[in-house]
Amino acid sequence: MTNRERMTRFVKGQPTDRVPFVQYDHIGGPNQDIWKVVGRQNMGISVWTLPHQVKTPGCSVSSEPIVHNGYTGYRDTLHTPMGDLFQERVSVPALPKVMSIKKHYVHNPEDYRIVMAYLQAMCFETDRSAVQRVWDYVGDDGIPHVWIGRTPYQELWVDWVSMEDLSFHLVDIPDLLDEIMHMMGENLLKKAVLVAELSDTIEIPYVVIGDNITAPLIGPDRFARYCVPYYQQVAEILHAKKLELLVHMDGDLQSLRQLIAISKLGGIDSFSPQPDNDMTVAEALRYWPGIKLLMNFPSSVHLLGEQEIYAKTREMLAEADGTGALQIQISENPPPGRWAVSYPQIIRAIEDHARVL
Repeated sequence: MTNRERMTRFVKGQPTDRVPFVQYDHIGGPNQDIWKVVGRQNMGISVWTLPHQVKTPGCSVSSEPIVHNGYTGYRDTLHTPMGDLFQERVSVPALPKVMSIKKHYVHNPEDYRIVMAYLQAMCFETDRSAVQRVWDYVGDDGIPHVWIGRTPYQELWVDWVSMEDLSFHLVDIPDLLDEIMHMMGENLLKKAVLVAELSDTIEIPYVVIGDNITAPLIGPDRFARYCVPYYQQVAEILHAKKLELLVHMDGDLQSLRQLIAISKLGGIDSFSPQPDNDMTVAEALRYWPGIKLLMNFPSSVHLLGEQEIYAKTREMLAEADGTGALQIQISENPPPGRWAVSYPQIIRAIEDHARVL
């Protein structure tokens, strides 16, 4: 069974020869380097893929290079008829492909009017060629990780405003924030409709909302208000085309478990279990019997010895025994260079587990 077949059958709930092992494209190390060590057939790849283009007539974003405390980065300036805003993002030490926002676009309430002008200008078009390019790139090695953005609250604090400023703004200007989040939500639903239509012309394995959910940063009340209704609406749009909705939830989830259960999800992307977060594989499968876990291998476990890594992998595999609901993946940045120690042990555990079944 090829990695593409294994990953596709897993998502569709069909039997596989073993639990898939996958990494986001190059996230733990260069694919080719890893395949030389573990074998190409033993690790699939998942490639983030936008199935649409965004056009913003009358608005634009320009970028210029900067240096911040010795690290390279960019100053991005958003130009709109209502005015300009800028953000600064800088490379993360030891993870040069990862950018950290040092200054956000939004600081003051009046800044939101400029963001709203940008959101109002947005037009979306399907981009079949982008999906086809990824299928051509992955071949039998994997699948496109097709995503359509984030729900409004998550989009605000991830892309536009610091969590500290957003917390004050939710108290000081709740009506304005409701207005802007409604606009963001409507745009998300438009993109859901477009990707559903696109699935008539090209294979879409599933659709991801890249929300980076962790309970401490949103809490049950805001999760229920700003996320769950959009998950449910997007899932309904996708189900008409027999597509599953996955949401990237990579943090603590215990306090959100009842709300996640009613969100109509087909899977949780980057589910991150203990010891890094607050839930085990067994608990997640008990709470959400209809939801597949595309589980990020705990980042801290990469730092253990070979036998400890092997044993922890066998433990998590045993917790999912017989469910067909577990994929092990590397979907959060692991400690640099540790793949050479951890990946062979993860794969050995998966192979040994498959032999026992």
